[in-house]
Amino acid sequence: MKKRRPKKFSVEKAVKANARTVVGQPKPSRVLTTTPKTGRDAKHKEKLEDILEKNAE
Repeated sequence: MKKRRPKKFSVEKAVKANARTVVGQPKPSRVLTTTPKTGRDAKHKEKLEDILEKNAE
């Protein structure tokens, strides 16, 4: 059987591991919803004709 080759040292991984021990694990990220909160007004958009009639009056 062949000997296992030791993994290559990564400075980036070492720094991150050290930061996790000192500061702690980062909080899990939340997915933000991109859809706006809609009410009854937003669901039923005013028609252009209605807007023009309001402006004419």
